[in-house]
Amino acid sequence: MKFENVLAEVNGFGRFQVRMIILLIISRMTLPFHFLLNNFIAAIPSHHCDISSLNDGDFFRNLSQAERLVVSIPIQEDGTPNSCRMFADPQYHLLLNSSNMTEITTVPCQNGWVYDDTTFKSTLATEWDLVCDKRRLNRAMATIFFMGVMLGAAVSGYLSDRFGRKRALLVSYVTTTLFGFASAFSYNLTMFVVMRFFTGLGISGIMIISFALCIEWVDIKHRTVVGILLSLDWTVFLILLPLVAYFLNDWRHLTAAVTTPLFLAMISWWWLPESARWLISNGKVNSAHFYLSKCAKVNSREQFMVDIKPENLSKVILVENENKKYSCVDLVKTPGMRRLALLTGVVWFGVACTYYGISLNIAGFGVNIYLTQFLYAAIEMPAKLLVVFFLVRIGRRLSQTAAIVLTGLCVFCNMFIPQGKMITLGALGKMFAEAAFTIVYLYTAELYPTVMRQNGLGYSSFMARIGVSVSPLISLLEEVWLPLPSTIFSLLAFAAGLTASFLPETQNMHLPETIEDVEQTRYFSLFHNPHCTSKHSQ
Repeated sequence: MKFENVLAEVNGFGRFQVRMIILLIISRMTLPFHFLLNNFIAAIPSHHCDISSLNDGDFFRNLSQAERLVVSIPIQEDGTPNSCRMFADPQYHLLLNSSNMTEITTVPCQNGWVYDDTTFKSTLATEWDLVCDKRRLNRAMATIFFMGVMLGAAVSGYLSDRFGRKRALLVSYVTTTLFGFASAFSYNLTMFVVMRFFTGLGISGIMIISFALCIEWVDIKHRTVVGILLSLDWTVFLILLPLVAYFLNDWRHLTAAVTTPLFLAMISWWWLPESARWLISNGKVNSAHFYLSKCAKVNSREQFMVDIKPENLSKVILVENENKKYSCVDLVKTPGMRRLALLTGVVWFGVACTYYGISLNIAGFGVNIYLTQFLYAAIEMPAKLLVVFFLVRIGRRLSQTAAIVLTGLCVFCNMFIPQGKMITLGALGKMFAEAAFTIVYLYTAELYPTVMRQNGLGYSSFMARIGVSVSPLISLLEEVWLPLPSTIFSLLAFAAGLTASFLPETQNMHLPETIEDVEQTRYFSLFHNPHCTSKHSQ
């Protein structure tokens, strides 16, 4: 008897699994909040040089504020005051002819800036004057956070496979809560940068461990539905993000608010089960029997577990060496695992880089930032429905390939559309990008064996966060050539789509339990030996 048969007998998708999903959603709601928080806390409102300290005699003091701006700050083509420069001396003749600004000496802002607080009460830019020459630091804030996520993916993957899903998840909860609140109370930019890095490190574990834990408790029949259902929390709470940001328009209050749900998550952690698959793979059959019995009881299948003894469970998953401790090194020790790691790494890099290339650029579409964020989030809902349909109809591989290629196509076409009209095609690209991201989580969890699933997901997420980290930096290339970022993002999407086409199909297949299962999979064994076939073929 295989583990899949045992899971089916105790009901692979009953009240036990539904309760587990609900408990995990409490912590997962913080994922979209933190991942796209930079769009709001690092926003740069309209600003101009502070001229309040100028004192050029009674005439200047008697001018209205609008007139002071005219004589002190050059006017841009759109009629607004220049954001970064001011006149070396007040130019009173501009009160009579404001269009005559030729040959007037300007200097950088001398006494700071004045910010428009209509949309945001406070942001990182207004707190520490991250504008003009320091404008790039706002993009760097997102990069530093995702570097933490990148490192966290590798660390949490190792901890989860080494010490168990549940313990590693608690570590992620505590880390994210501690550093999330420390970020909100940072008293200088350096402290904020460090705190956001460690917040990213912690939240990465919440993302990948919770997903793997759910997949490992669900039977084959319901795996697709649960994978999509679990990803819906991202979309639902992403829709709520602009609403929360609208009412909490101070960056400190917003950062603290999006971290708060983790207090409830730490309480609910006590009721989460450990992965029975992981327990059996690591020789902990008594604990596995306890959780399977609990699952059977909650799902009203107690009778099945009456005849199953703990020692019987050691036979449902055949492990090469139950005393062996797996690590990321095992991803490259064997030919099949090396090929799998290479392909999934490229796909995750391309999918993530393209997704966040679109998501972190919502201020560049010439539309209200809250409205744009809402539309970009709402468009993800039909993406989930399309994913369910196509995963069932055409399988994982073709769905993954099509979703990321269509994303690249939308990004490419967007280069030829005026800025004010970009939002429609941009939202469509966001929809396909979300579809690609939804599929890649489920697909990757099905490709890696139980003994390496968290390491595999951790490594894949690590590659994704490299893509996310460079995404804001790629966007800066618009200063070199405006269409250059879109060109790069579209090429990355096409490359990821091509790579995905070389992965094996996993629809309606048993989850691999060991590295040997992967090596004996017909798809990988044929790649290395065209005369070899295997009874373990998928």
